[in-house]
Amino acid sequence: MNTKKFNNIFFIFVSFIILIAIFNLYQKHLVGNDSTMSEWFINYQGGFTRRGLIGEICFKIADLFNLKLRFVIFIFQSVIITIYLILIYQFIKDLPKNILTVIAIFSPLFLLYPVAEIEVLARKEIFIFIGFIIFLNLSNVKTNNNYSFVYIFIVFPILCLIWEPVIFFTPFIIYVFLIKNNQDSLTKVSIKILIALSTSIAVCIYIILNLLTPEEHTIMSNSLMDRFGEICYMSCSLLTSKGTITNQFNDVYNLLKLYNGPTALFRYSLIILIGFLPLLILLYYSRLKSKILLLNVFKKLHIHIIILLLPTIIMFASMTDWGRIVNMMYVFSILLSLYLIKNDLINTNDKVLYFDNFFRINKKIFITIFIVFAFGWNPKTSILGDVATNSLYKIIYNTSKKVFNFDGIRLFENSTIIKLHNKYIE
Repeated sequence: MNTKKFNNIFFIFVSFIILIAIFNLYQKHLVGNDSTMSEWFINYQGGFTRRGLIGEICFKIADLFNLKLRFVIFIFQSVIITIYLILIYQFIKDLPKNILTVIAIFSPLFLLYPVAEIEVLARKEIFIFIGFIIFLNLSNVKTNNNYSFVYIFIVFPILCLIWEPVIFFTPFIIYVFLIKNNQDSLTKVSIKILIALSTSIAVCIYIILNLLTPEEHTIMSNSLMDRFGEICYMSCSLLTSKGTITNQFNDVYNLLKLYNGPTALFRYSLIILIGFLPLLILLYYSRLKSKILLLNVFKKLHIHIIILLLPTIIMFASMTDWGRIVNMMYVFSILLSLYLIKNDLINTNDKVLYFDNFFRINKKIFITIFIVFAFGWNPKTSILGDVATNSLYKIIYNTSKKVFNFDGIRLFENSTIIKLHNKYIE
């Protein structure tokens, strides 16, 4: 695909997502049972707790300037998702060199997913995505090797305080370190990696050993009610019932046991396979250019990605939002793959060009496959949710309905017709 043409299309796509995201965040920021908002209510008013850093900042700002807490959170969410998508655009523009890369970028597991399933829109993993993009930019082959180590030493523990499951994506950080420092000995690189990650490990241990007590949770809940009239619900209230790792594993196990677990496992296996397929094919025909420490045991890059994703099995065993997990898996995988392409670290087999030639000759077939794959479906959020269909259409329709009040128009039309009909009968 022509680079300029791709940039224009991708710019429109990203701009569309930003507008839809902010609109939906505004629409739902006053909803009383929204998971996104409840997650941001978690704060340190009752004492230290996991995932409380951003909520505490929002709490303090709202308290200091006498603002509504929900409004402050809405502003934070709108700004952070805009920053994320701008960084994505800057990272990806000018990059695609073949059709498979373009299709992989438009996978429904990537950018479209949060606006297709708005209950996951602006959840705290977005901070993790931003942190990873900045890390990849700092790990550019032209930059000083020490920048990325210092960044992880300082920033990664902060990300752990925001959303501690980021630790399960540490293999992606280590992978980039190994590539970036391929000239150093294994011992030297290992020491650097250990030092860089030491602060994050310490923070995670501290989180595990300092769970919020019921009394502290009550204080936090009361602070929300007393200052802002807000109830500590959903994600905020679950800090007690899902405070331990054991409780989280039990919840997933019980759900799978009660609601046909094999069906859910099969469904999500297909979702991952189909959603990742263009990226996996691209990586299958790609190789690292240089022999790098430990990474050449498996020569095919799609095996590298699969190995890097193995820790996420723990997430599937402890979280019920499987759709979110798949989205996180894909974001890390596609960004790492594009980083390798962007820094000219891999060779792509000429067989990839077969796809380009096929789609150029069969444009109608390509357009049909592309639209169906990119915009025709997406995974639901919950472990029990089925696959959603017609994603782009529903996003546009549901947003238009809210903007133009379609239901109200229909109600008016119906009532008018009924009145005319009754008058005619009389």
